[in-house]
Amino acid sequence: MLDDKKVLITGGAGTIGSALAREVLRRNAAVVRILDNDETKLFEMEQEFSDSRVRYLLGDMRDKERLYSAVRDIDIVFHAAALKHVRSSEYNPFEAVKTNVLGLQNLIEACIDEDAKKVIFTSSDKAANPTNVMGTTKLLGEKLITAANYYKGAHNVKFSSVRFGNVLGSRGSLLPLVKKQVSKGGPVTITDPEMTRFYMSEHQAIAMILDALEIMHGGEVFILKMPVFRVGDIVGVMMEELAGGNATTKTIGPRAGEKPYEELMTMEESRRAIELDEMFVILPEIKELLQQNGFAFDNSRKARIGEYASNKERASTKEELRLAIKELI
Repeated sequence: MLDDKKVLITGGAGTIGSALAREVLRRNAAVVRILDNDETKLFEMEQEFSDSRVRYLLGDMRDKERLYSAVRDIDIVFHAAALKHVRSSEYNPFEAVKTNVLGLQNLIEACIDEDAKKVIFTSSDKAANPTNVMGTTKLLGEKLITAANYYKGAHNVKFSSVRFGNVLGSRGSLLPLVKKQVSKGGPVTITDPEMTRFYMSEHQAIAMILDALEIMHGGEVFILKMPVFRVGDIVGVMMEELAGGNATTKTIGPRAGEKPYEELMTMEESRRAIELDEMFVILPEIKELLQQNGFAFDNSRKARIGEYASNKERASTKEELRLAIKELI
């Protein structure tokens, strides 16, 4: 699937982007272009990788000309660049729109015009029934990606989305924050111990992206079946592992835009979803795409109608969480 292919990873210096780059190189890609606006991270990545197949491109999703040059002669695009923090997007909403929406549209147009073959967009569980700016931009991003399959004309490119939960240990996520607070002697801040979240490992995130790349028809949203944690449980396990449970905690309440639970699939989406062994696939609403692509998947079945929400799923036990974070702390 990736043998001798030319690959572009936007946001490639981030946690998911860099892990994806490692796996793509391992699978014998011919060229891997890393596009990111973080000069320092790109420099650090160059020191770590030392691979002649990798090109390091400093640039931003808002710069359309830069995207055209980045996409030229590329076969596969993994789009991981985004403004991802809920709080900062709430206070700077149009900045999130410029990167997550307008920047994505820039990329879509470049991929169509430059004849890329496949494009995977990394979305978020916050796109399902969004209540904050970041989630809203991610939902609109999914809609843009799906619609691109309709208006691409004679071009052969396919666009699909993958919807993530919390990637354990990723930059800016809960685990690094707790680790930092414990190292300083506390207190460890908790928004609400009863909050629930879907979670996945970095390995699962990369595997999901590559599985979607292999089976995509164009226009789908792929969702991994994920476990759930209670915030109070995972923070408690972290404190036990790092400080023997001696650190203090402070409940600060939900931040702007935060929900008490997350959804991976809404009731409405489940009506047009199919289920595979390890994931759900939401099919597009655009009827012409359904007629055109067929969307046949091996061992698929109609998904159960209903919300797929973290407050309705069994939360992982502390021992399950301890095992999940073992290598991350």
